[in-house]
Amino acid sequence: MSVPRTVADVLREHVTLEVESIDRMYLNVYMADLQREQGVVWFLRHHRGHPFASSALMDPISKAFVAAIGAFVEQSHVPLLSFAKGQRKDDVAAKYRAAFTGKEGVLFVGRAQEKTAAFRTEKRTNPTTGKKYPWIVRSTAMVNHYYFYCVDEDFGPFFLKFCSYFPYNAKLCLNGHEYVKRPLAKAGIAFEALDNGILSCADPRRLQQLCDGLSAAKLDALLRKWLARLPHPFTPEDRAAGYRYEISILQTEFSLTQVLDRPLTGRIFFEEVIRENLDIGRPDHVQLVFERPITRRTPGRFRTRVLTEGVTPSLHIDYKGCRIKQYHKEGRALRTETTFHNTLDFKIGKRLHNLPALREVGFRANRRLLDVQQVSHDCAIGEAVFREVTQPIAVQGQRASALRYADPCVLALFSALLVFRLLPRGFANHELREHLAPLLGEEPSALTQGRMTYQLRRLRLHGLIVRRPGSHRYEVTRRGLRIALFFTRSYARVMRPGLTELSEMAVPPDSQLRRAADQFEAAMDRYVARAKLTQET
Repeated sequence: MSVPRTVADVLREHVTLEVESIDRMYLNVYMADLQREQGVVWFLRHHRGHPFASSALMDPISKAFVAAIGAFVEQSHVPLLSFAKGQRKDDVAAKYRAAFTGKEGVLFVGRAQEKTAAFRTEKRTNPTTGKKYPWIVRSTAMVNHYYFYCVDEDFGPFFLKFCSYFPYNAKLCLNGHEYVKRPLAKAGIAFEALDNGILSCADPRRLQQLCDGLSAAKLDALLRKWLARLPHPFTPEDRAAGYRYEISILQTEFSLTQVLDRPLTGRIFFEEVIRENLDIGRPDHVQLVFERPITRRTPGRFRTRVLTEGVTPSLHIDYKGCRIKQYHKEGRALRTETTFHNTLDFKIGKRLHNLPALREVGFRANRRLLDVQQVSHDCAIGEAVFREVTQPIAVQGQRASALRYADPCVLALFSALLVFRLLPRGFANHELREHLAPLLGEEPSALTQGRMTYQLRRLRLHGLIVRRPGSHRYEVTRRGLRIALFFTRSYARVMRPGLTELSEMAVPPDSQLRRAADQFEAAMDRYVARAKLTQET
């Protein structure tokens, strides 16, 4: 009986680098006083000095802002692109980043029509006098948004998206892993990057310190720096009067990247984690991960989802507006990341100064998920042992061929080893020949001295037998006995009977395994047919 272990316990034995970092951040950039009708009226009447408040007064501001963007594009000699519907903006940005050679600057400006909250004017009637008067109300509109894709010397790639309509809200998007690469390079600390992360680093402690140093103050400084460089929708007089942009958290990801010492077995390990933790999305488990009580009144669906993109599976767990995603990253690391879409789910405010509190919840959720997840065995060890036996090996300059699973000669060798394990004096070359020949269906004389030496040599180099000192006799090792037993019994009791039942000539033809295989094949046919029909329509 195997005792389940937590994933965290197993990973401690196989991780070469562990990094906690803020990953992608999507921040709201807005003026708090202009998000309500009363604030807009005050801005137009009392600050700008207009006798009435109307959306018509916003049009000159919008036109001036768009004109300033056009002038900026022309003076800076950067492209102004119009994004097509459904076009991946990140792919366009990647192309321009690859060609950019400066320390920092604007790569290009993109334009796209998007739906946004806006203000409009409607006519209302005074019930006493019967006169019409304008009234500001909230609404929505399809308007142009301008994406400024930039590279910052300290933060790396980011974009700032401005709405071209009042009150000119913006979004700031950046990546914490890209941020940390800059100071590492400046300090001359050698590192190897993942697509979105760090694979190896000469100074892991300094790497983690830099990740921890991404603060709200630095994010605010980044915004102020580029607001001073890019076209601004509000005048210096507006800003002097207190109309300044603020930042709140729209979406942020907190990631834990654990680089594995055996990349080839990492995927096998993660697939085993998925298989054994499909119930991790149950409320009783979710409340352990997030340390939050869950009742029938708690909103949201509690479920575990396994999504596959190409051949890469990922595990998803939801809690209200928060999601934990876990996947095997680029075949090298286990990535666990908690994404917050609404900080109020954890009674944490949205303003940027709440980032430390949110960081603590996010990183703790990643760790607690690994503590809650369990696996019955360390499959990385089993995979390594299997490959050591079934692949060629070199020991102190000597090479030995593989002992391939289910190979008739290998099975015969292993069957002979099971006999010789019981002999106190071990066995010699000629004794192995006498037992091996009948298992191969040959006469002992057909097995030459060279063939037997070859078999003994590869058994010895794979660690299944050892030569007794001062003699030409061999003993079966404890490892050799276990591997020989497992290979021969699993083939005889699992593989051969199972393949027999799956065969077209199986008797009886409706065995339990055959019925299960037929049901699986039919289900796959239905799935493929539905997918094909969806693509055609």
